[in-house]
Order: sequence, then structure tokens, then C-alpha cells
Amino acid sequence: MTGLERRPLLMDQSKPGRTGCTVPALDVPESPLPPAAMLRDDLPLPEVSERDLVGYFHRLSQLNYSVDEGFYPLGSCTMKYNPKWHDEVARLPGFAQAHPLQPEESVQGALRLMYELQEMLAEILGMRTANLCPMAGAHGELTGIMMVRAYHASRGDKRRTTILVPDSAHGTNPASAAMCGFKVVVVPSNACGDMDLAALRASLGPDVAGLMITLPSTLGLFDPHIVEITEMVHRAGGLVYGDGANLNAILGKAKLGDLGFDVVHTNLHKTFTTPHGGGGPGAGPIAVGERLAPFLPTPHVAHRRDERGDRYEFTRPEKSIGRVGAFHGNFGVLVRAYCYIRQLGAPGLREVAENAVLNANYLLAKLKDAYHLPYDRRCMHEVILSASRQKAQGVRALDIAKRLIDYGFHPPTMYFPLIVDEALMIEPTETESVETLDAFVDAMLAIAREAEQDPEVVRGAPHKAPITRLDEATAARKPDLRWQPRR
Repeated sequence: MTGLERRPLLMDQSKPGRTGCTVPALDVPESPLPPAAMLRDDLPLPEVSERDLVGYFHRLSQLNYSVDEGFYPLGSCTMKYNPKWHDEVARLPGFAQAHPLQPEESVQGALRLMYELQEMLAEILGMRTANLCPMAGAHGELTGIMMVRAYHASRGDKRRTTILVPDSAHGTNPASAAMCGFKVVVVPSNACGDMDLAALRASLGPDVAGLMITLPSTLGLFDPHIVEITEMVHRAGGLVYGDGANLNAILGKAKLGDLGFDVVHTNLHKTFTTPHGGGGPGAGPIAVGERLAPFLPTPHVAHRRDERGDRYEFTRPEKSIGRVGAFHGNFGVLVRAYCYIRQLGAPGLREVAENAVLNANYLLAKLKDAYHLPYDRRCMHEVILSASRQKAQGVRALDIAKRLIDYGFHPPTMYFPLIVDEALMIEPTETESVETLDAFVDAMLAIAREAEQDPEVVRGAPHKAPITRLDEATAARKPDLRWQPRR
């Protein structure tokens, strides 16, 4: 039994006359009510004491699964521990209370931080410069493809109406290209999980504006032919867009600009320390090479030196695509990323990549005999397993994920990438200890045995959660969001 099962819902605790707050006497002029057509009488708010109110929401908070309390192996999402002092820095009054419309002279410290972060991201990615405006990863994708479109338009090349996207791409990649008006052509993977070079060659033509590719891929693999791929696209007149969602696998080890990428976005909330999840906050800065630098969105932070010393100011690049969001980006996330990079330095960033890759390959070695390994090769920061063996016993990837809840673990990403049957996408990140990984391995191995010996236990999971299985399709299409009093 859980606290949620033992105690009634807040609405059902309501008793006439109980109050959870004391309202002071009115000391301002009373305002008239809205028009009668806008008023409603059928809004039965609960009448509860403050103690019941606090207790109810506290118990709800204890049901939340957080990265501070347990292993959070969502593949391709990098749900890792982030130092709390970065939040403290972001809350400093000079940052938290700054207004985006203040005169530049009054926020030189904030502008300096933004400029230095631009330079650090460009250095890490091997690009000419970076821009901090995009608010999240998919927003960075959209911004990058808008710049690709503007680049070709500036050269009068109107034939380039196609974007190539691998079949293992994040779903936002084709969506971003389509939103920019491009036709999307899928490039398949080969038997090794790399891009099929013959298929890529056949797809390249005078209509191709560019290729969107994630490195490492969403299969958790580093494509050894990446330089050949970028050169093929460039010879065909296209540009190469890099989805930086998996950047924590190669920090300090490889620079995407050196590999031939023209524009890259990075998810600061995945790679560079911001608490991740719950719909935000995020930040998806983009970094570009020489050809795309004039097309960066505005504003862009520039540095100059005059008689008063170093000055920082907002500028508009020569051929800017304009604004892509309100003001100057998600500033609080930028502060956290700046702290993370300055704290770790180049040696620390390399260690991030080394530990992320080591942890993923540790799980691969421990679990590949119990679960099918679609691509039997060294992975990067995440390992893709398949529940195809368990499927023969009537146990699906969803069942395994639900059963993990009984063992105290958050489920990994399921059924993605789409090209892997019964996919389980597990990203241990660089911040988990070997003891945590061993406990997760023990749970996965126990579930594999259950799938063979007692599959009904797995199919009926979770057994220990306050809520077991919902009709997820109906819940998504017909959510029950309104409380109804008991009759």
C-alpha cells in the first residue's frame, strides 16, 4: 500500500467550513465582477485545512521519480546528475533579476558570459562561431535548417528543395526540415547500423540542400565513414547539419566541424548541465562554419575594445535570418552551461565522454547474452538492446519496461530507434557508479529469467506501483482531466 492509496483525494477530504488560508481584510477599492455571462456557479472548490493541503501535495511529490533518487536510463535524453551549485549561480541577483530590455551598458557581465559561452561552444564543436538564441534542441534544428535554406537562396540556387535524413534519426529532424518547406528523403542504414553509402550516393543530386545526421547516431554508434559522408554531400553542393543531442559521447574527443559539419546544435540541457525533464527548461544553441556565419539569427553577442576597455554588445549578422524567439535565448540555462564548462575544463569534458562510453559498453557486455544485440559492436554513450527474444514468450519491450518499475528503476526509452524491433534504448550517462549499473543489470537479468519461466508476471507488471497499467492510447486521446464529486 502507498500513501496515495491510503489517503483520499484532496477533493474527497473536503468538509464545509474548513479553510487552508486566512484572507486579510480588503484594503483596496473593490473591483466589479466580470459580466454575468463569464461567471460560473458550478465550481465546487475543496474546503480543506492547510495541514491536509500540504500533506496531500507532499505525498504526491514523493511519487515523483527523480535523477537525484535513482537511475534514469532514458536513451538519447542524457538524464544525468547536475551539480546544484550551478542552480545557485543562475539565481544570483545580477543574473536572475536582469531584464532583457535593460540597456547593454547595465548588463555587461551577462553579455560577457554569453559571448564567452559562444566562443567555448564553437571551440568544443570545431566551428567558426555559435549563437545562443534557440530555446531547445528541436528549435536549434529548425534554426539551422532555416539558415541552410537562406544560404542556398542567397546564391540563387532555387533547385535545392530536398533534405536527406537517416532512417535512425530523431523524429524532430524530418519535422524540422518539413516545417522549412523541404521535401524529406530517408537514407537507410546498412547491416552494421551505419549509413548506407550506396543509398546516400543515389540520393544526392542537384535538388539536395543538405543532410541532417546525428553523430553518434541514435543507434548509439559512431559512423566510421562520417568524413566520406560529409565530403559526398559537399561535392553535391549540399550542406551538412549535425544533431548534437548525443554530444556527450564525443566531448573533447572529436570536433564536428573538423569532420565536415556546417551547422550543429547542442542541447545544453542534456550535455552541459541543466535539470532535464518536465518539458523544460532547455536551450539549443547552434554553431556554424564560415559559410553560414553571416546567416546567424539575431541577436548575436559581439566583443570589441575601445578607450573604456572591453565592451560587449548585441549585433545583427550581415545576412541574418532574423529573430527565432523572444529576446536572447533561455538565459538561466546559458549560465548553468557556462558554469559546467568552466568547472570541468578540457580534461573534465574528455572524462565526461570517456565515462559515458565506458558505462554504456559495460551494460552492453553484461546484458548481450540475455537480450538480443541488433548491432554487435562497440557502442558509444548508449546501448540499443532488443526484446525480440522475449517476444517469443509473449513478453514485449513495454512489459520489460513496466516490470523495471517493480525493481525500483525508471524504464528506458522503448521502441526507438524505429528500425530496431522491440527496441530498448539505454543511456547510463557518465554520472552513474558501477554499483548502480550492477543493480540495474541484476534487475534486467532477473526480468529476462522471468520472461522465460513466468512470463505472466512480466506481462502484468507493475505490481507495486500506485497505478498499474492504463489504456495508454485512450489516455492520450481522451484524457480524464476533470474531477467529478462522488455521488
